Amino acid sequence: MKRITICIISILMLFAQTMHAQELSADEYSNAKVEIKFYDRTMYYPGNGESNPVYVHITISNGSTDDLRFKLADDRMFSLDFNAYTIKNNLLQNTDSLIKKRTTNQTVYFREISLGPGEEYSFIENIKDYLIIAEPSIYYLEMQFYPEMIKNKNIAIRSNRLVLEITPSPAAAASNTIAVKEKTAEILKPQEISPDKVVEQTITARQKTLWDQYFLYIDVEEMLQRDAAQKRIYRSVSANERARMLDAYKSSLMQNHIDNDIVAIPERFEIEKTTYSHTEGSVSVIEWFKYKTYREKKRYIYYVRQTDGIWKIYDYNVDNLGTE
Repeated sequence: MKRITICIISILMLFAQTMHAQELSADEYSNAKVEIKFYDRTMYYPGNGESNPVYVHITISNGSTDDLRFKLADDRMFSLDFNAYTIKNNLLQNTDSLIKKRTTNQTVYFREISLGPGEEYSFIENIKDYLIIAEPSIYYLEMQFYPEMIKNKNIAIRSNRLVLEITPSPAAAASNTIAVKEKTAEILKPQEISPDKVVEQTITARQKTLWDQYFLYIDVEEMLQRDAAQKRIYRSVSANERARMLDAYKSSLMQNHIDNDIVAIPERFEIEKTTYSHTEGSVSVIEWFKYKTYREKKRYIYYVRQTDGIWKIYDYNVDNLGTE
């Protein structure tokens, strides 16, 4: 009897220590904040996450006076969850790929990230990789971030809530996201405007993170082929594979993985000089980039080409002009 009593006491003490450790761990993240926002406003449709993704910009910030440390899986499906509710409070189901990953025995690689007071860390995820969005509707979207990864769901930081509107798919299927004007459902079409206006609208769209408007006057095919290796691959593959490469290139630009200069966001800019013939032209622009303690000044030269009356940017050069 005495032995049983000691065993029970030991179990209770172990349980209490475990709960206390979890409370202490949870307290470590009490001043951490997770904020989500849509990365590129467009028309969102049900179904395919590749042709019509729903990108969300995620920011983890440290609001304390101490360093904030957390783990982030290389495959972020092991670090966070998205939840989306209908008006009737029905929860959307996870994708098969997400369920398969989490139920398959595998090694999960991660990084340990440290944020100083006031610092933040951001990344982008496609919620259609996490959730099955099969029907047009209004959904309420939120995220759970697990600083000790998904193996420890007891410690979670909840994000703010977004309203996600999924509209019925257009009658004619499109291989790319349909560009629309901000806050309207009007489909965007490139206009017959001058090269300087093309560059001005493109930079302004980037400043406002309006990706559909940004790509409106970018010749994505030519920009991808600026890299000699990508050019060789692109010219040797099928039309379907080329379309996939273009989508992947645009996605990489949007996530700042490649060609960082062309997607850098200037604080302000001034068009310096515009020259063009009937089919070719260039626009020189001075751009200022603001950092914490200084401003960087650069000269961008955008090369444009006209096809059927529409000017598009197909190449660029950047010169550093120092700091201010």
